Amino acid sequence: MERGRWWGRAGAGARIRALLGCLVKVLLWVASALLYFGSEQAARLLGSPCLRRLYHAWLAAVVIFGPLLQFHVNPRTIFASHGNFFNIKFVNSAWGWTCTFLGGFVLLVVFLATRRVAVTARHLSRLVVGAAVWRGAGRAFLLIEDLTGSCFEPLPQGLLLHELPDRRSCLAAGHQWRGYTVSSHTFLLTFCCLLMAEEAAVFAKYLAHGLPAGAPLRLVFLLNVLLLGLWNFLLLCTVIYFHQYTHKVVGAAVGTFAWYLTYGSWYHQPWSPGSPGHGLFPRPHSSRKHN
Repeated sequence: MERGRWWGRAGAGARIRALLGCLVKVLLWVASALLYFGSEQAARLLGSPCLRRLYHAWLAAVVIFGPLLQFHVNPRTIFASHGNFFNIKFVNSAWGWTCTFLGGFVLLVVFLATRRVAVTARHLSRLVVGAAVWRGAGRAFLLIEDLTGSCFEPLPQGLLLHELPDRRSCLAAGHQWRGYTVSSHTFLLTFCCLLMAEEAAVFAKYLAHGLPAGAPLRLVFLLNVLLLGLWNFLLLCTVIYFHQYTHKVVGAAVGTFAWYLTYGSWYHQPWSPGSPGHGLFPRPHSSRKHN
């Protein structure tokens, strides 16, 4: 009798394990289907030249008209605080996040398409150029603030102007240096949005050529798409809650100009890192008719 009960319990356990195994297989199949469907649709969307042009207009509209939303939103939300989680962990490190996610995507796409280390390194060098642009722009913004600023001492009655000649001596005296501050966050988020949209657009052509596109590559691509969406949202929050209007517009304009100098102009030259997708796909051979 006890042996029969043991066999019954063992059979029930086997059935439960089989059921769980089937459930896991179904969930994995659904996740795989969603991954393939989502990556196909996102690639088609980002690969459309018309939508990319509209995306530039969207970013311009966000920066120019987004500040008007400050009169219609709650000023006490978490995104209105300089110390909010997204501002500290993402916006302040936006270039690091962009390099990590986008670098992995470019590495996989270029190497899987060419199997050549030199070509892969050349395409990855665009991120090195982007890092140099970010560092150079940050130093230029600080220089502008130094050249246009003055030293003030905060008092209960207001601000008292001091004749200290530079920022370092002003801050060493415990005062405040105030000059024209170009919004580095608006510059960086705008530049990252344009850069990621340009790089991710290659995936549509990659899929169209039937190149290897397994789940890992598609997952990395979708992670980049999600990060691009996050940068758009945080850019909107930045222009609504932080900085003065002209500081934001100038920052976005410099970011767009940096994109134009690199992706819109220099990368199309033979002595450059090359534009995204350059040299990855075979060119169609033109057929000639012989008489």
